[in-house]
Amino acid sequence: MVEVLGVAIGLLLVGVMVVLHFSSGTDRPIPDDISQSVLERRAASVPETDFPEPMNRSIGGGGAPAGAVGGGEAEGELAEGEATEAPSSPGEISDDEAEVFSVEYAKEGETLDVPENQTLLEAGEDQGWDMPYACRQGQCLSCGGHVADGPSEDYVVHDNQEMLEAEELDDGYTLTCVGYPKADLTLETRETP
Repeated sequence: MVEVLGVAIGLLLVGVMVVLHFSSGTDRPIPDDISQSVLERRAASVPETDFPEPMNRSIGGGGAPAGAVGGGEAEGELAEGEATEAPSSPGEISDDEAEVFSVEYAKEGETLDVPENQTLLEAGEDQGWDMPYACRQGQCLSCGGHVADGPSEDYVVHDNQEMLEAEELDDGYTLTCVGYPKADLTLETRETP
């Protein structure tokens, strides 16, 4: 008796489902998708920032080199008597004008000759070392290092770093992604305040 009752209830439920499946419904119109307009309204309410997208190593890391992006036309030669502008960043100094400094990477156990137009991070990466970094813009502490010789400002030019306080710079901390050498130094990588 129980089995017959269970089979009957099961068949009844299947029949109801089949009828509901093939029924015409209420013909209620489907509303328009408003997700794009909501996203645009939210984007308009958020102010623009200069913070770059992080260069994640796991998905290819890094963008195109600065010279790879086209843009303006080549500039002509200077007329006689015109002065050239001083580079606003150490990275803009030409290779033939760059002074070279001896940088001892203490934890890696090697000393490298690093030109003043190359960051401490780039110099280590050129050696094939897995140097820590995230933003490459001086806006985080992932690439932090410590100058063992004294205040970092005496040995390194920080191009647009925004994270380290004056006391931390005096204690010798540096950001290798925006740190350009200006004297011989000993660097301990993977050190943050």
